[in-house]
Amino acid sequence: MPHLHLESFNPLTFPTTRGEVEFLFQADYKNPDEGSLIATRYKGREFFLVCKNGPKKLLKSDKVTRPSPNFILKHAMLAYAECSNATIIDSNVDNAPENTHLKTHDALKTISYFADNFPTEREVRIEIGFGSARHLLHQAAANPDILFIGLEIHKPSIEQALKQIVIQNLNNIMILDYDARLFLEFVPSNIVGKIYVHFPVPWDKKPHRRVISEAFLKESERVLKVGGTLELRTDSENYYRFALETFSSPRQSRFDVRKNQDIAIVSKYEDRWKKMEKNIYDVTFTCEVESPEPDETMTFAFTASNIVSDTIDALSKETYKREWGFIHVERLYDINENDRLIRLAMGSFDRPESTYVIIENGHPRYYPDLPVRSSANLKAHILLDELLHG
Repeated sequence: MPHLHLESFNPLTFPTTRGEVEFLFQADYKNPDEGSLIATRYKGREFFLVCKNGPKKLLKSDKVTRPSPNFILKHAMLAYAECSNATIIDSNVDNAPENTHLKTHDALKTISYFADNFPTEREVRIEIGFGSARHLLHQAAANPDILFIGLEIHKPSIEQALKQIVIQNLNNIMILDYDARLFLEFVPSNIVGKIYVHFPVPWDKKPHRRVISEAFLKESERVLKVGGTLELRTDSENYYRFALETFSSPRQSRFDVRKNQDIAIVSKYEDRWKKMEKNIYDVTFTCEVESPEPDETMTFAFTASNIVSDTIDALSKETYKREWGFIHVERLYDINENDRLIRLAMGSFDRPESTYVIIENGHPRYYPDLPVRSSANLKAHILLDELLHG
């Protein structure tokens, strides 16, 4: 992960600007060794940098708000060091210009793009964890009238895919750096033709982290068209047997099982496994029902009345658990005498989300973005609003 090792953190006057980077405010944690947050904006993208004030003075990215591609982080870090007149002792951040392929293509989307206006003009196919993107690129080139959405959390894979999208001049791919287990809740019902899950991490020791689950299958069935398919391809026999059990759970279900079938394009890892003579399993679930649209009347709006600091402090003393999930205050930060920042973990137990709430003169709002619009997060928001306002 990009970081700068600085001699010291010199104070900034907020807000301040260096080139295209804006530094908006600083939020301080009670233990200075654990780091302060620097609210940063670059070309409309807002996120936090972290000043880790321990034995080593490290400037790095906040994991919750981390932007993509990495160029944004690198550019912001160097701008901060320059703006604060900080001496850089060590660094893995270069000052190379932004990748032109990333600048000239709008394929990289944020979750807000899909939450606000999901594209519905044509059939959608989704690939989860596209890795080298060989399969995603091949499918998009072969099916120009279909929109392909690729989900991946590995930054170098995302940047390589974006580069190839430009080189191959493909206009029917959108890329998203996001957890696939949450993404499907944003997809309208009955619009997806295929969902590809090729060689997911088996997570044999932590099965709760697997993409495939009964909840994921339920959402997949909702978004798939009648006749649409969810296709799992894996070299893991444990995952294969787990999928068989999961895919048989819906009341109306049909799934097919194949072994060592050839497909048009394979990843470099599959090439390697075939040379090792490992078995490759395909388990394909076919949707046979039409689903209603989800309820979208709930919002993340807070009650208008003011809240006080004592109420905020009380929140940090326990975890609030319900049957649908939980709320837990991870950290409280001070911005100034009147304003505070809360870092929360919230939502379902198996798919929690971390987010921030800023309290400005007693009025709360999520910062820099709203939480993911999942059913568990909406319920968590209602609980949070009740707790903040008594």
